[in-house]
Amino acid sequence: MRRCAALLRGTSFLTSLLLLACLALLPAQAQQGPVSGDLKKDTPGIALKPGQALKIDVDLALVNVTVTDPYSRLVTGLEAENFRVFEDNVEQEIVHFSSEDVPISIGVIFDLSGSMANKVAKSREAAIQFFKTANPRDEFFLVSFNERAELTSVFTNSIEDLQSRMMFTATKGRTALLDAIYLGLSEVRGAHNAKRALLIISDGGDNHSRYSESDIKRLVKESDCQLYAIGVYDPLGYRGRTPEELNGPSLLSEVTDMSGGRVFAVENLNELPDIAAKIGMELRNQYVLGYRPSNKVHDARWRKIKVKLRALRGLPPLNVFARTGYYAPSH
Repeated sequence: MRRCAALLRGTSFLTSLLLLACLALLPAQAQQGPVSGDLKKDTPGIALKPGQALKIDVDLALVNVTVTDPYSRLVTGLEAENFRVFEDNVEQEIVHFSSEDVPISIGVIFDLSGSMANKVAKSREAAIQFFKTANPRDEFFLVSFNERAELTSVFTNSIEDLQSRMMFTATKGRTALLDAIYLGLSEVRGAHNAKRALLIISDGGDNHSRYSESDIKRLVKESDCQLYAIGVYDPLGYRGRTPEELNGPSLLSEVTDMSGGRVFAVENLNELPDIAAKIGMELRNQYVLGYRPSNKVHDARWRKIKVKLRALRGLPPLNVFARTGYYAPSH
């Protein structure tokens, strides 16, 4: 299991999916890890010659899916036959389905720029409430940013440590949101869990990043990480004067949507903790759909994914959230 987790680091989206499929085939005991003292030394394995690659014959794409009702409440209890999956407008056969709560590796991207001065206290409360939804095997890291992005905490299972690191920080300076997302996506590659997510807590306005929007969108497309955001926005008439800051809400919407996550816009600061807890619950109540792509060509091109629901008798129209696609392997 540890070897599989290590292989997941730094891989492309589809490669990670292939490895996830292998993990799904492991016995339950193997997935939980060996019990101390039971690990056998010097067990025979696959001998690879220098430079030889390990080939995986399982070709299974896995897609995390969230379903909500018209009031944005989670819809659970659906079955595989309720879903349809399309890749480049061609319907695919669903061969794997699950709705289990699995361990998650999560990075929190926390805005400490000057524009957050009157919002940071409630934003900290929101982050702490989000941490409280954690399971024992979850892991978190923290990126804080103002005019530069900084890794405040590497991956840890200690919620208390994360909380203490957040309490002694002050807001100042300009906003390097895109740099912070880039740092978060880079850091999450070293995750130990196969399921990965970023939670961005920010007012969305960027005015000091080295990386561009196109850089970040490309990286989001290449990653196997879901992005969620709490957009802590001022009322429209009070928002920043620069075009970058005015574009903040749409920027957060675009990067979260393409990853299969979403943005929650907040103007009443008292709603922040409840929304953070809601995102935590959403991450733990997702469906996972698996299919073998009918297009077997390894051309490194973007493949569009669309997940739809079959009409459900007695239910209103439901909303489906899933990543918008992936890059096919290049070889």
